[in-house]
Amino acid sequence: MTPRLAEVHARRFAALGDPTRLQVFALIARSPLSVTEVAAQLPVSRPAVSQHLKVLADAGLVQLESVGTRNHYRPDTDGVATLRDFIDSLWDVGLARFKLQAEKIARERARPLRNAHEPERAARRLPDARAATRSTKDKT
Repeated sequence: MTPRLAEVHARRFAALGDPTRLQVFALIARSPLSVTEVAAQLPVSRPAVSQHLKVLADAGLVQLESVGTRNHYRPDTDGVATLRDFIDSLWDVGLARFKLQAEKIARERARPLRNAHEPERAARRLPDARAATRSTKDKT
C-alpha cells in the first residue's frame, strides 16, 4: 500500500469513526437524503448534519446530487468501493493464514505415530503392583 492510499483510507475510517457521522452515513446509504431529511431522523441540528456530510464528502464517502432545487447526498460508490476493497484485502490475508494453520494441524493429526503400540509395550514391561506386593508377602 502506498503512503497516499494509506492516508486516503485513514481519512475515510476517521470520518466514519464518529458515531453521529456513522449514523448519517448509514441513513444516506439506504437512500439519497437531504440535510433536512437526515436531521429529522437524528437528534442533531441541520447545521451539524451539514458539517458531518462535509467531512464525509471530504473523505470521499458521499457525493452531493442536485435534484431540482434540493440537494441530496448519496454514497460515493468509488470511495466506498476502495474502502471495501481494502477491508477485503485484510480479510483475504486473514483467511489465507487461517487456511495455512488449519492445513498444518490437519497434517500433524494425519501423521502416523512412529510407535503406535509403544504405550502398550511399556505397560506390559511394568510389573503389576498387586503381583509385586503378593510376591513379597509370600516370601515372609
